[in-house]
Amino acid sequence: MPKRKAAIAVGGVAALGAAALLLPHANASQDKDQASGATGTAKTLKATDASGLAAQLQKILGDAFAGSYYDSGKRQLVVNVVSGDGNVIAQAKKAGAVVRQVENSTAELKAAARTLKTKATIPGTSWAVDPRTNKVLVTADATVTGAKWNRLQSTVRSLGSGTATLKKSAGTFKTFVSGGDAIFSQAQGGNVRCSLGFNVTASDGSPAFLTAGHCGVAAKDWSDSQAGQPIATVDQATFPGNDFSLVKYNDATTQAPSEVNTGNGQTVQINQAADATVGETVFRMGSTTGLHNGQVTGLDATVNFQSETDPGGVDTVTGLIQTNVCAEPGDSGGSLFTQDGSALGLTSGGSGDCTSGGETFFQPVTTALQATGATLGAGGNGAGDQAGAGDQAGAGDQAGAGDQAGAGDQAGAGDQAGAGDQAGAGDESGAGGDQIGGGTDPSASAGDQSGNGSADDQSGNGSADDGSSLTDTH
Repeated sequence: MPKRKAAIAVGGVAALGAAALLLPHANASQDKDQASGATGTAKTLKATDASGLAAQLQKILGDAFAGSYYDSGKRQLVVNVVSGDGNVIAQAKKAGAVVRQVENSTAELKAAARTLKTKATIPGTSWAVDPRTNKVLVTADATVTGAKWNRLQSTVRSLGSGTATLKKSAGTFKTFVSGGDAIFSQAQGGNVRCSLGFNVTASDGSPAFLTAGHCGVAAKDWSDSQAGQPIATVDQATFPGNDFSLVKYNDATTQAPSEVNTGNGQTVQINQAADATVGETVFRMGSTTGLHNGQVTGLDATVNFQSETDPGGVDTVTGLIQTNVCAEPGDSGGSLFTQDGSALGLTSGGSGDCTSGGETFFQPVTTALQATGATLGAGGNGAGDQAGAGDQAGAGDQAGAGDQAGAGDQAGAGDQAGAGDQAGAGDESGAGGDQIGGGTDPSASAGDQSGNGSADDQSGNGSADDGSSLTDTH
């Protein structure tokens, strides 16, 4: 195979609003301060710096630490405390954080999440700690009805209104098979379409890329065109439990730049991997819908996808980044990143679409790099040196980090027989020609990201389910 350059991005039209935020000196957020009773004089910080400061303060505050988030409107880190030595709290303020007194401790929120895991691991549900409200936010999609809804509602009520809240999502949680630059494969049932997340260097020095785990277990060989010859082969894939795949290019001379193509000839250089911070503005690129932006709303989220191989089963994924960024089928595996070039996540699944909105969940890149031994780009930023790695602005406080009791023990997380088969994975067929065609139209709206505006082309099969459920995103 001749030497080739692998592009790492989505070939769709970039949403103008998101593209504007990526311009130099653009306003980095539309978020407003949601904290009440916050006190102290805080430093002005970048989101990535806030993540590192939060990790330091978590050590200083100890059991008094009850989570943190980034107020992107004021560009300040807000740290929740439940009690503690006044001198210790004074140190937190001196370090540059806003300190806020809250009711629920990290231990109490983790206990609530464990209760949900035990009593309410129901397909179509998710939960994560919202440090801005100091509660566990539980979400149920449109499929959770009848006895299942009653069971979930009863469990949440048992936790108390001051500890957990329950909301309904109009869509259905599902994976979004079909992301960055489009990648294609053949599987039982038809074509599979996903998105390339980030180019990396594998531990043996070979060029590779990261994408969603449910894409990697659905098919082994991947091409950069719908009917093209395979250019890459899955080396490692994990789903459920986690949701990431390492795919190695077949040609060892492949040039795999560490960048994301955001459309219209624009790219964002990816400089490092980092942990997400609640409240920061993020961007997602996918082959179906292009570029979209929003905020991180939770960390260490647990999502219970309906198993596509077992009608009564559930595919549980833990440790995810929760956002209000939209996504659709074909965006799975696509890039979640920041304006300054930090790689954050790989598109996993969610509910809704880019017309009505919804929640989208992402596999943290730092976790994938650590597990696979890969490094970003030409070898910088390995698993151990990811900027902010391990300091997810209170990742442990997001009531889910440890309380989700591990990826493997989620209601059969490891035993979803053939989870990789994702029977519907192949149903994303037909998306091949749609993802790049419209990429040169700078006047296209966010809703036109498919390349031809057709709802059917967004999903590859025109299925209404493809845009409205809690699903894995291929």
